[in-house]
Amino acid sequence: MTGRPSPLSITLWVLVVAGCLIGLISFGTRASFGLFVNPVAGPINQGGFGFGREAFAIAMAIQNLAWGIGQPIAGALADRFGPWRVIAGGGLLFSAGLALSIFSTDPTSYSLTAGLMVGLGMSGAGHNTVLAAFGQLMPENRRAWAMGLGTASASLGQFLVVPLGQAFIEAYGWTTAIIIMACAIATTPILALALRPRGPSAAQAPSATAMPSLTSTAQSAKQAIHQAFGYRSFWLLLLGFFVCGFHLAFITVHLPSYLTDLGLSASTAGWAIAMVGLFNIIGGYSASIACGRYSRKLLLSWIYFLRGLATIVFLLLPISPIVALGYGAVMGLLWLSTVPPTVQLVGVMFGNKYLSTLFGFVFLSHQIGGFVGVLLGGFLYSATGQYDIVWWMSVALAFFAAAVHLPIQETLFRRPPPQQPA
Repeated sequence: MTGRPSPLSITLWVLVVAGCLIGLISFGTRASFGLFVNPVAGPINQGGFGFGREAFAIAMAIQNLAWGIGQPIAGALADRFGPWRVIAGGGLLFSAGLALSIFSTDPTSYSLTAGLMVGLGMSGAGHNTVLAAFGQLMPENRRAWAMGLGTASASLGQFLVVPLGQAFIEAYGWTTAIIIMACAIATTPILALALRPRGPSAAQAPSATAMPSLTSTAQSAKQAIHQAFGYRSFWLLLLGFFVCGFHLAFITVHLPSYLTDLGLSASTAGWAIAMVGLFNIIGGYSASIACGRYSRKLLLSWIYFLRGLATIVFLLLPISPIVALGYGAVMGLLWLSTVPPTVQLVGVMFGNKYLSTLFGFVFLSHQIGGFVGVLLGGFLYSATGQYDIVWWMSVALAFFAAAVHLPIQETLFRRPPPQQPA
């Protein structure tokens, strides 16, 4: 015996490694946008565009909304044509939007490039599409493992890319840093080739035990969507993920500026975001594994409750580098840890046939929350000169999300049987 892995094992490893690299690059780049608030929006005589934080926040809000609106479309296209094609196209659009943003000297053009183009690109090339691909292509007994690695790789991207981005800004200027990131994103179509289906699908794989699916009958995507939006538990899941998006987008974009306003260095602010990514590796992977052992809705409820508690402690303590880095670490444990239980809850409730499509709508709610969080941060900062109101709103929303997950029915939704014609 040579001990060589079987062809299926090789295929699974190639798929997982490629998907993890895509998640690492795309999410790491996305997490770096907060570093560019001051360089891009700052005065023209300091190398910026001079349009202020509010205009930058509007562009980021549009980015989040475009990402959210594009996600159900990307999910439906992935279900129909395969995730690899969608990821490849999204990567090209993401890269082009980044590259063109350095020439977008006014708020409108910046919103179109860094906002609309990048947001739509992320809907195709983001880690959410990769996780949905894992859910469709991986055998059931390896699905949680793959999603855990995919979530952890996105977190690792945040840890690696954010400090690198800050180093590139300081060494070469923000425009060169953007070009470097655009070139990295441009590798996504090549990596996506590894996600092409080869051999048996997940449902056909020898080791697979397919999740129960009410879509095993001739159910259309339209019927699946109608079914989901007629289910109370699905709406509660949407509300919870709205809060998640509010938290993630507000913190990613505004935390670096918040910390520098309080007197901390830009480097410390960058490392606070990086700590989110580092500890998210632990939190995201642990959440994926915990999904197989504990109630997914209770996991989500605890995650949101602890987010609110951690933010209260952060706001009440005197600011210091240790407090900033500590907050980043704690939030990292609770960051993308919401994604695996949320994705799996959709699969539990409705099966996997239209998982990408249905999770796309859940993610749309997440990005609407991100739109609100980023926009409120920018507008209220312009109006009051501080972020305090939005911080305390995020606390209240965290406790709200903890409560709304408790009534969710963590079971397969049963469609009424079709009525026979008289």
